[in-house]
Amino acid sequence: MNLGEILTADTANGPGIRLSIFVSGCTNHCKGCFQPQTWDFDYGRPYTPTLEDYLLRELGQSYYTGLTILGGEPFEPSNQEALLPLIRRIRRELPGKSIWMFTGFTYDKDLVPGGCRYTAATDEILDSIDVLVDGRFVLEEKDIALHFRGSRNQRILDMRETRLRGEIVLSPLNN
Repeated sequence: MNLGEILTADTANGPGIRLSIFVSGCTNHCKGCFQPQTWDFDYGRPYTPTLEDYLLRELGQSYYTGLTILGGEPFEPSNQEALLPLIRRIRRELPGKSIWMFTGFTYDKDLVPGGCRYTAATDEILDSIDVLVDGRFVLEEKDIALHFRGSRNQRILDMRETRLRGEIVLSPLNN
């Protein structure tokens, strides 16, 4: 996996001050994507143990609310495999930090058993994150007044409650 960008002190991709990472590689190719350079799986720099250590040190700063993982596409199969150890490590070493993920795929269609992006890592990732913003960016539904999403079709899912109840639970931030 490669990281296309790392944003420190980000306030646009989730509540509070966040460390945001943009993974490289996306097969969705949404029209109007704001990061089309991240479609290329080779864009950016390789994700290494040294880079992971840096991310944990940075995220450990007291002013961070949590980590946001965007893309590209975090739920491309190769990216899931690479992100799972990072997510495990954050949960173990920084349990008070929230984890948000953005995906162009749809939780209840693509990220379930039999779905097009379901892998051996998917359930553990979904069980370990706090919020999932799902759905393709649709240029015709773009709305700059929305918080934490680009188009009206996208949903902000409370993953803790969604996984607990076994049904979609929207975050209050969805409004």
